[in-house]
Amino acid sequence: MGPIDFVGFYACFHADRLAVMEMQSGRRWNYRQLDIAIARCAGALRREFAVSLGDRVASLARNRAELLILHLACSRLGAIYAPLNWRLAASELQLLVNDIEPALLVGDTALDRAGLQGVSIDAIAQLISSSDPLPCERIDPNRPALMLFTSGTSGRPKGAVLSERNLAQLGLNSGYFSRVTHESRYLIDSPMFHLIGISTCVRPPLMHGGGVCISDGFDAATTLARLSDSDLAISHYFCVPQMSTMLRRHKDYDPNRLRRLTALFTGGAPHPEAEMLAWLDDDIPVVNQYGMSEAGSVFSMPIDIERIRARPRSVGIGTPDIAARIVDEELKECPPGTAGELLLKGDNIFLGYWRLPELNQSYLTHDGWFRTGDVAIWQDGYYTLVDRKKDMFISGGENVYPAEIESAISAFPGLAEVAVVGVPDERWGEVGHLVIVPCIGTEISAAAVLGFLETRIARYKLPKHLTLMAELPRTTSGKVQKQVLRATLLDNPKHAPADLES
Repeated sequence: MGPIDFVGFYACFHADRLAVMEMQSGRRWNYRQLDIAIARCAGALRREFAVSLGDRVASLARNRAELLILHLACSRLGAIYAPLNWRLAASELQLLVNDIEPALLVGDTALDRAGLQGVSIDAIAQLISSSDPLPCERIDPNRPALMLFTSGTSGRPKGAVLSERNLAQLGLNSGYFSRVTHESRYLIDSPMFHLIGISTCVRPPLMHGGGVCISDGFDAATTLARLSDSDLAISHYFCVPQMSTMLRRHKDYDPNRLRRLTALFTGGAPHPEAEMLAWLDDDIPVVNQYGMSEAGSVFSMPIDIERIRARPRSVGIGTPDIAARIVDEELKECPPGTAGELLLKGDNIFLGYWRLPELNQSYLTHDGWFRTGDVAIWQDGYYTLVDRKKDMFISGGENVYPAEIESAISAFPGLAEVAVVGVPDERWGEVGHLVIVPCIGTEISAAAVLGFLETRIARYKLPKHLTLMAELPRTTSGKVQKQVLRATLLDNPKHAPADLES
């Protein structure tokens, strides 16, 4: 039997080329070694833990090479790999684990912090080095392979399930956008529980025979040193805009040392125009891309400084493999230049949300288009995101949904009403602004609110501002008008907030 996947193919085609390097340890795997490691991991999962077709394998750990090996081993077995966000609160993680019902939970010290029982990632590493490899089997591209959790406006996280076909299309699309070849090498700083860290920075280089360098986290000084290192020869770096801002503002920043980069790719949040133009002035292309857990890499600006400068707010164009429409509330096509909801179709679109059949129906039209919930404009071949149809905001590259925070604070004593909106923030892009209407005669302090929330939601979801109001703006049907509320907070000095800091 021939190669079973792209790693197996390159293990035959150019076995000695670097495939994976772990930055914190210096460990390296060429394609032959990576292929054997994946086969041994698959063997250990089946023999030691009885993982079989359709089972879930969850992880809760900071970036390391074994997470990538584990993911690809699950793909060979037909199991679903579900990386969990170690930034979540223990109660949030417990709910996710209960929902996934994993056959195996693997992790580092984050397991103990969350009060979860699982197998040490170090034990998995030992098994990978000693287990017998599982005989090769070809992968069914339609099998579920990866589950990425993305929060929802209902306050319940949703597991977006992607197949191998979806992930392969992500690799192809991103490869088209990003000039990926067998000589490409990606540095991965983004956490490997996100699409960026486990797929966007992994599938394109490995599908083209390139390499990935896995870091255990972002640090501006360390990242700049690595991007400047001629021996590492990093060609591609993908980050959220807040990370790129930290790089540019660091004392060690020198654009002349970054000429090796094909481009700096950003996504996950709007990129401030002034910051982007500053990179362009240093002759470094900063390429806006648009993607999501449910659809992978969708749009990208060309790697061309002048074309980027002409459209700094645009997220670019799609590949021939992606079908996109912009529609009004009645799902009728919007003319060019008119804002509407973005709909997508193609092999990149996920299989659906884990165990949420009714929600899946609401996100798919009768003829199979996925409703992104994002408002966009198409004009002259380029897409520009205008707003989010729902109330989500993005803080430091993390999706934050007000409903989750509102639900968490609802049990705080003395509240009559509560609402959360996202507001601009220089450091994080956006942060939460919590608005409370107290019960008559009740005094509420910022410190008490923060202390209450800290044990109930992840740290990055904590609002940074608090304002007390007499009432919330509402429609005639009683719904809170969040756009009106946000504008009021930003424009009216009498509503100056108290800062929520911990």
